[in-house]
Amino acid sequence: MTYTYRPTGVCSSQIDLELEDGVIRSVAFTGGCNGNLQGISCLVKGMDAKEAIGKLQGIRCGGKPTSCPDQLSRALAAALAEA
Repeated sequence: MTYTYRPTGVCSSQIDLELEDGVIRSVAFTGGCNGNLQGISCLVKGMDAKEAIGKLQGIRCGGKPTSCPDQLSRALAAALAEA
């Protein structure tokens, strides 16, 4: 399944992800810190979505109450709920 998520409170404006049987096949961010987000996308590829959620949720960026990794965890949770 493919899923598009609109993050809030961060520099990235969109997260596109693909899940297959609960496993992350791809993640692409629009906007944000390009190198860091490419790295995160590579690291979670092939990972169980629930495991990634557990590792990424609650991460903060500076003084913000969220971050791009935290928003990815929210996108994954929303995608799993929709599946």
